[in-house]
Amino acid sequence: MKEKNKWLLPLGMWLVFETIAVTLWLTKNNIFYLFNFSYIGTSISLGLLLFRFNYKHARRIVQLLVGLYMLIYLGLICRENMQIEGFWYYLFTGVFEAATIHYAVAKIFGPLIFGRGWCGYACWTAMVLDFLPYKVPLTPRKNLGFIRYITFALSLAFVAGLFLAHAGNIERIMFLAFIIGNVLYYASGIALAYAFKDNRAFCKYLCPVAVFLKPMSYFSVFRVVCDKEKCVSCGRCSKICPMNVDVTDNSRKRKNGTECILCLECVKECPRKAL
Repeated sequence: MKEKNKWLLPLGMWLVFETIAVTLWLTKNNIFYLFNFSYIGTSISLGLLLFRFNYKHARRIVQLLVGLYMLIYLGLICRENMQIEGFWYYLFTGVFEAATIHYAVAKIFGPLIFGRGWCGYACWTAMVLDFLPYKVPLTPRKNLGFIRYITFALSLAFVAGLFLAHAGNIERIMFLAFIIGNVLYYASGIALAYAFKDNRAFCKYLCPVAVFLKPMSYFSVFRVVCDKEKCVSCGRCSKICPMNVDVTDNSRKRKNGTECILCLECVKECPRKAL
């Protein structure tokens, strides 16, 4: 990553989120959106600034600031299902609120700008999984990515089934689904992490949100790139990457390119500052 980009990225990210915050505030006539996206954008920018000053826990601070806010405040206190089931629920009701806005910004259109940065800085599931001991994968990546499409289809079928069955008190069901869904995600994520000795196994194989994230992040504006003149092909960046991305390849077709979560561990690890 070039030196000037390290300074521009925090400001650029803050401006992106502040633009979203102001736009939604004015168009939806609801000041909550100004607070919500300003808070998230400021938290992410703070983490990027801390990274610029070589604070090793910079990303973890952002994960906790954003992840706990979305899990506890939006999810448990405001009773909004921010999981993929909540997205389907609001989509079926034809309302552009809560989870639909969240998915549009963070997981559908946002990745065109910041790729899978959501996974690295804001996901409340990964927030917990990253506390586990296998931050660097100890086993080769498995060919199990197809499972995420099954969980994606199941989440859609679940919400569609509720509407087709004309289920009563559906908002309460969606809140319970949020709680139960999170318990299942944490349980399966921890189990997979220990089974594969890889904290991010859940993200690689099971998470349904990746179905949205992967194709859009192919076109991401913010990417880790390699200065080939500085690179000495030591391989340390590939070994440290939690998502098995070949970051020395600057093409968009690089191995596991759409899996990059912008954690910047490779940037910190590079002895020649080539990334």
